[in-house]
Amino acid sequence: MAAPISIVIPTLNAAANLGPSLSALSDGLFEGLVAELIFADGGSTDSTAEVADEVGARLITAPRGRGTQLAAGCAAAHGEWLLILHADTQLCANWTQAVRDHMNTKPDCAGWFRLRFNTSSPAGRLVAGWANLRARWFGLPYGDQGLLVRKSVYRAAGGYDEVPLMEDVALVRRLRLSPLDAVANTSAERYERDGWLRRGWRNLTTLALYYVGVSPERLAARYVSVK
Repeated sequence: MAAPISIVIPTLNAAANLGPSLSALSDGLFEGLVAELIFADGGSTDSTAEVADEVGARLITAPRGRGTQLAAGCAAAHGEWLLILHADTQLCANWTQAVRDHMNTKPDCAGWFRLRFNTSSPAGRLVAGWANLRARWFGLPYGDQGLLVRKSVYRAAGGYDEVPLMEDVALVRRLRLSPLDAVANTSAERYERDGWLRRGWRNLTTLALYYVGVSPERLAARYVSVK
């Protein structure tokens, strides 16, 4: 049986973060789960292309913007399943079993990982806990939590919108969801740089504005301007 999963990672000058993330994916290769690795790149000027060449990843270029990049990367994927991960997200050791269980039992649902930040900060545990509750209660996992979805289900849902922000929320609202019994560790760098409370509040208000109809383009401009 051919390996079923295409892993798609949006990249933009992400070479410094890719090492741990890619190392965590090696179990999927050894176990015959991963068919291909795709970097959906938005015009990196660092060594992302060299990293892709070293690890045998396909480099798909697209206009900058996570939604646009992910739409292009997923469109180019050959696997029966898509596993979408951020460049600074590292899956835990038992991720392959959780993914197998999901594919075997819930093929019509999209799966997401429990979020954990790579920090010992109590604020990090609090923010991750809220994110996991939001995903479970309201069906709103963010991109940091990864997404496992059968390609036919992804296409039926319309795929990623080619927007600069909220592409993850827009897609999951059109999917049936089920949590994966595994953890995704993601970088706390942005929260520690901006402040946990400040960045958390900005994320929450951005989501609220999106729900009342503010366009992703306006939200992206606001997101960048609020420093």
